[in-house]
Amino acid sequence: DLFFSLHPLRNSRFLLPVFVGSRFSIYKWSNDGFFQHKVHVEGRDLVFIGLSGKEFSVPSFRSCVEKVGQYIEMETAIIPVTPITPTDNNDLVSSEVQPNKRRRKKSIVWDHFTVETVGDGCIRACCNQCKKSFAYITGSKLAGTSHLKRHIALGICPVSRQRNQQASDTKTANATYEPRKRQRATPGFANIPFNQERCNHEIAKMIIMHEYPLHIVEHPGFIDFARTLQPQFNMVSFNTIQGDCVAMYLNEKQRLLNFINEIPGRISLTLDLRISNQTVGYVFITGQFIDMEWNLHRCLLNVVMVPSPDSDCALQQAVVSCLSDWHLENRLFTLGLDQSFSNVNINQNLRALFSVRNPYMLHGQFLIGNCFARVTSLLAQEALWSVGETVKKIRDSVKFVKTSDTHEETFFGLKEQLKVPSMKDIFIDDQTKWNTTYDMLAAACELKQVFLCLETSIPDYNIAPSMDDWKQIEILCTYLKLFFDAVSILTGPTYPNASAFYHEVSKVQLELTHAAMSNDPFISNLTKPLKEKFDRYWSDCFLVLAIAVVMDPRFKMKLVEFSFSRIYGDDAGMWIKIVDDGIHELYLEYIAQALPPPETFVEERNGSIIPEQNGGVILKTEPPEDGYLHEEGYLQEEQTHEAAPQEVSHHEVAHQEDSHHDVAHREVSDQEVDSQEITHQEEASQEVPSQDPLISIGDGLSDFEVYISEISGSHQMKSELDQYLEESLLPRVQDFDILGWWKLNKTKYPTLSRMASDILSMPFSTVGPDSVFDTERKKMDNYHSSLRPVTLEALICAKDWLQYGGLSQSCDGNVKMEF
Repeated sequence: DLFFSLHPLRNSRFLLPVFVGSRFSIYKWSNDGFFQHKVHVEGRDLVFIGLSGKEFSVPSFRSCVEKVGQYIEMETAIIPVTPITPTDNNDLVSSEVQPNKRRRKKSIVWDHFTVETVGDGCIRACCNQCKKSFAYITGSKLAGTSHLKRHIALGICPVSRQRNQQASDTKTANATYEPRKRQRATPGFANIPFNQERCNHEIAKMIIMHEYPLHIVEHPGFIDFARTLQPQFNMVSFNTIQGDCVAMYLNEKQRLLNFINEIPGRISLTLDLRISNQTVGYVFITGQFIDMEWNLHRCLLNVVMVPSPDSDCALQQAVVSCLSDWHLENRLFTLGLDQSFSNVNINQNLRALFSVRNPYMLHGQFLIGNCFARVTSLLAQEALWSVGETVKKIRDSVKFVKTSDTHEETFFGLKEQLKVPSMKDIFIDDQTKWNTTYDMLAAACELKQVFLCLETSIPDYNIAPSMDDWKQIEILCTYLKLFFDAVSILTGPTYPNASAFYHEVSKVQLELTHAAMSNDPFISNLTKPLKEKFDRYWSDCFLVLAIAVVMDPRFKMKLVEFSFSRIYGDDAGMWIKIVDDGIHELYLEYIAQALPPPETFVEERNGSIIPEQNGGVILKTEPPEDGYLHEEGYLQEEQTHEAAPQEVSHHEVAHQEDSHHDVAHREVSDQEVDSQEITHQEEASQEVPSQDPLISIGDGLSDFEVYISEISGSHQMKSELDQYLEESLLPRVQDFDILGWWKLNKTKYPTLSRMASDILSMPFSTVGPDSVFDTERKKMDNYHSSLRPVTLEALICAKDWLQYGGLSQSCDGNVKMEF
């Protein structure tokens, strides 16, 4: 089966194809000798390996010789080769000089493309379906096949996409025009099925998170954009996307409700009011609490529309709706609101509401609070207004420089000449954010030398502030920085716990008190009005703030004693006693909550009646409905005795808590408690007459041991709070985790830890991080006020929940909402 044929070439060279079975080689004959080129069969094509080692595909043998000749002429013009001469051992060529063997072409693109030569050294790949040509080989450069795969796999080929859509219902048609699947090199997005419901969900999530209008699904530009990305996507209607947003809100709300129901402690609420242009009010109610893992959470619970925001009952109705919606009737700890939209009647209505629905804590002192961010903002605005003319001169000077490129170049040229070391740049402030005004003034003060010399370089600049003006601005910036640093704790990535506020508030109180007594008339006139305003906030909140910082084991009462001595001077002792009495009274209220009702007989679970022994606590009492008697609560102190050797015995704890219960409800002195205990013991000994004629039992000293045990338990016993306060302070660490410390010590202080959980979750601000420096109260825009109340609440609340991350608690089932 050996034959040969000769084919003439343009340069008088010849090709000699030699076949042996299914393999053959093509030998080129020229004046320089023989050259070998191997050829093998791959599918319907003949694959030719050229002199450079590249593989070329030839569609049929009929054109094989001609095509190979063209390739040989192209390559020999580029690659110098050494001629091969036949050997005497009947081998046509020597195997020692054969070119390197390259791997076979296995790319799937050659099922859809044909190689065409368009000129010397230029070979292109032509799509068999749309006949579009792509670069493949240009000279010595090989373009590869990645762009060819994308043309087929991603549906870029219009003919292939059209045929796939028309024949999508038949498996055969798909196999004809879809790329061949391979196990080891599957395109990343080719096998992902289209999901219309998933797309609808993502659009609803996008609208919620970025506050896009619901009508975006009807905008032609957005519709064209979505169809370009996925032609199979059908754009949803306004009502459908509205229902999807509400359904997502209801799903997240159910998860949050399940999560809140499992927290062991109480929850605190804050109220913020926004008014629309139609004078309709919207009450934003935010909840703050600590979960079972001692993580602090702050989330928006409700947005309640009130038709008459000026009414005294508007806030009361909103709070009632929130408590009922989230099942918090008996679990409210504190309520914070902005005093700018509240008055005496509103506060009285809220207190009357909670006196029925919620027990008071510390006679209601935890009930109504004020917003620290709002108070600080009012102080900053008061300070800026007091030197308003000077601030205006600085602002006009900054505008003069920043509104002209020539003036700005001259300004920075002077800065370089004067070698001013400041790295700050001047900018025009936003008067709705007082912190931007502070930053503008602070940057201008560092560049005041440039402003003073600017008049000599620019004759038109005639509004330069004087040296006295700059001195006033520097003093003003000192106190603006004090306010800025105080409220900066509210702008961090995480909301601070309640103990962090005492440091900032007490520092502001101390500095204003000291500045108001300054001998400098400008400083005293500037700070006296500020101190009067801040004194009202301090008098309302100092007790709550102090109790919160006492729960920090690094400070306890020591920081209160230190700071009060600097604020109150000789009268500090009286104010320190108020804090000490307040925290002990609050602790007694938590003790009273954990105790069972004072009944003579208690029914056991099996139905038998057990009388109380000497007024002691029966440990089989069911926990109260408010959920505070949980597995880590007061009634398990017998178990914690083994884990903490320093704890007192269960009998002593029960006796202690019963005594505290009597103190909390009868307000008797320590001497009265001791006399009541002695009288109670005498009555108990008289109730059961002895049947034995002898009083002593055994050696007569066993009763003595009981006596010693009783008196040691009554006189040396200390409460959890006293033990906590008497222990040494922890070292001050910058990144100390106070909640983590209480989590580790909750078995040591079961009752005190419950109180710490509620106290440390108290909020002192009613606004979010983006509104801390606002000088104006936010209004409800026209778009949101035009929505239905349920849609408005769904969009705003769901954004808050999605923005700050979902909760780990899962919800069973899906919620659907249709309009």
